[in-house]
Amino acid sequence: MQRRVQRDPRNKQAKRFTRVLVCAVAVPLVAAGCSSDSGSGDGKDKAASASASTSASPSPTVRAAAYSRLPEPCAVLSEKTLDDLAPKAKKGKEGSSDDVSTRGSCSWSSLANNGVKGSQFRWLNVSLLRFESDTTRGAGDKLAEKYYDKQVRDAQSAEGAKNSQAEPVSGTGDEATAVRYDLKKKEGTFKQQTVVARVENVVVTVDYNGAGLAGDKTPSADDLMKDAQKAAKEAVASVTKANGTDAEPSESSSKSPSAKPSASASESSAKS
Repeated sequence: MQRRVQRDPRNKQAKRFTRVLVCAVAVPLVAAGCSSDSGSGDGKDKAASASASTSASPSPTVRAAAYSRLPEPCAVLSEKTLDDLAPKAKKGKEGSSDDVSTRGSCSWSSLANNGVKGSQFRWLNVSLLRFESDTTRGAGDKLAEKYYDKQVRDAQSAEGAKNSQAEPVSGTGDEATAVRYDLKKKEGTFKQQTVVARVENVVVTVDYNGAGLAGDKTPSADDLMKDAQKAAKEAVASVTKANGTDAEPSESSSKSPSAKPSASASESSAKS
């Protein structure tokens, strides 16, 4: 006689509940896995995008300065020029500089005794200033342009200057301006000539003055200016030669003199 085995309906319910529970747990896990993968991908994409954006931004650049050195300041003028401008002058006196590759100066003074007629005094100073290109401040030649303008302004506004005149100078660097004025002192009337020239990223300033002392006649301002311009042109040529070329980069772009001012000119008038 075959026995019929009865199955407990509770077992079916327990198994069904277990399957439902497994499925219920599995779904969030899958969803969580997808969500996690998706978030990770978004993060990488954002990072890659940010990196690409950064690398695409242009780095600041500025053109290199044309001239990288200066000549020895006391050697920028020939012996003949020195004999003409400062007769019997002693050896040039070099100015102090914390960096001779960017700044230098030299001065000469002479006193020619003419006996009972008095004496002729001359003072000559050449200063050189070179500008490096800088990503923050700009190109060297542009910085030199600004300093050139300031030197001209300073020369025109020198303390005690009388009858000040300014005029452009051709054939001397990229731009040049000559400033002249009279300066009266107890020793006599001094004729001051200042020539400021720029060649690429270097500014050359020539200060030259003369006076007739103890009864000697006052020198011609025109003659002094010609000598000062000659010295400036020679100094500019020394700068270009020191940088490996005998030719000046440009001789045709001399600016008209603008109403502009010079620490160099002020210093020279104070020393006169």
